Amino acid sequence: MIIKQNRGKEWLHWQRRLVTWSHYAGAGVCLLLLLALCFGEMGVPRFVSMREHASQLESEILDLERSTRLLKADIERLERDPLRIEQLAREQLGYVRKGETVYQLVPDDRPDRTRP
Repeated sequence: MIIKQNRGKEWLHWQRRLVTWSHYAGAGVCLLLLLALCFGEMGVPRFVSMREHASQLESEILDLERSTRLLKADIERLERDPLRIEQLAREQLGYVRKGETVYQLVPDDRPDRTRP
């Protein structure tokens, strides 16, 4: 009987050591996962930077959509409004109507001679 009791105690001792080492191994794995989460290639800093980039892209999309709406409205106005077409022809192409006199002011690039 003494032999059986010794085997049982010995087995219990090894079982406790195994449980202890498995706790250490589990804690080590958790530590490695935590380190990977904090400092890994796809960790928290990368996630934060990707979220910031996504919000920046969303704001750019909103700006482009607003610009697109303005351009579409301008195109529609050009298709339907002859006064707008005339205004652009005068401003960008320098067109004038018959009988109009155009005065063009040219800035003087020469230095002021009255100053000593």
